[in-house]
Amino acid sequence: MNFSAQSAGAQTAEAKLQARARALHERAFVVDSHQDTPGNLIKPGFDLARDHGPPEEAKVDFPKLRRGGVDAAFWAVYVGQGPRTPAGYAAIRQEVQAQFDAIHAAIRQHPAELALATTPAEARRIRRSGQRAIFIGMENGYPVGQDLALLQTYYGQGARYLTLCHSSNNDLCDSSTDPKGPEWQGLSPLGEQAVREMNRLGMLVDVSHTSDSTFYDVLRLSRVPVIASHSGSRVLADMARNLTDDMLRDLARHGGVVQLNLFSPYVKTEVKTPARQAVEQAFCTKWGLKTFLNVYALPAADRTQALAEYVAIERQYPVPLATVADAANQIDHLVQVAGIDHVGIGSDFDGGTVLDGLADVGDFPNLTLELVRRGYTARALRKIWSGNLFRVMDAAARGKGNP
Repeated sequence: MNFSAQSAGAQTAEAKLQARARALHERAFVVDSHQDTPGNLIKPGFDLARDHGPPEEAKVDFPKLRRGGVDAAFWAVYVGQGPRTPAGYAAIRQEVQAQFDAIHAAIRQHPAELALATTPAEARRIRRSGQRAIFIGMENGYPVGQDLALLQTYYGQGARYLTLCHSSNNDLCDSSTDPKGPEWQGLSPLGEQAVREMNRLGMLVDVSHTSDSTFYDVLRLSRVPVIASHSGSRVLADMARNLTDDMLRDLARHGGVVQLNLFSPYVKTEVKTPARQAVEQAFCTKWGLKTFLNVYALPAADRTQALAEYVAIERQYPVPLATVADAANQIDHLVQVAGIDHVGIGSDFDGGTVLDGLADVGDFPNLTLELVRRGYTARALRKIWSGNLFRVMDAAARGKGNP
């Protein structure tokens, strides 16, 4: 066979592989367990129907959701940390309510596109009707403060998981990245009550962002499996909020699921020049941060200026992005350690996520294609894209209200 014939054969094989991967992606029920899109919904004039391109930061809109074959997503009501005072709680609860209201308003405004889901069964019904299912999660237990009755309030508005903390310790638990170190050595006494109450409600306990001690306290207390809604392997990306292999195995033994975060520094350990390391250190010292990426957790009063400086550093001292292949390497490792029944996808799009080849939710088929290249079956893809998360959700619902 001559070279041109070999080349044509290779092109034909590649085209067939791509077509097969696309078909498998479209047949799978594709769920992203963590999108920070409510932060855009509350912006005046933001239009979900428009295909947002550079230099805009929106990674989720209707055209991208269609291109990505996304059937359902958890929109995360995220807030950064503020003062643990009555005034601080009052202010942050208003911010939380504004995001809940924005999510529900978007669903009302686009009934042909979106519908609220609170269970996997509802999500499947919504898909059959030609819409996309929107679940609600909450990222950071800080707004709960010391009022656990708010868990019922937020559950009643649709929240089906709560990430116990973000980048700082709060009244419920220790964070993996608080610059002051641990406060409670895991869950606080109130945090233990919160886990029990979430079990009672059927609200998933999310251990992304928590300290290792908090993680193990949650596993000890929770009567149902728990999730890490947007985390990865610490072996491949050495970040404190990723999970060690021991943690992955223990999460799996408890029946839980780790949803892979696609934010580049959490996918692959970054290689930084000495100059980049120096400016990051100066930035962290100035803003009182433990890590460069904690900029998103700063109080609103500081966040705008700090983010502008953060973006300037990224432009002046760029770090190569992780790739689709790196994301697949993460999935390979998570599956090897935790098992195929305990891995999913929680992108963190609209929260800073961008990879080379996975710039927004419209690029999700690229990840499926890479996994198909590596031999993942249709059954495995169904588990990764939704089956494992839905199993945990159903388990939490079955355990609801039980002592």
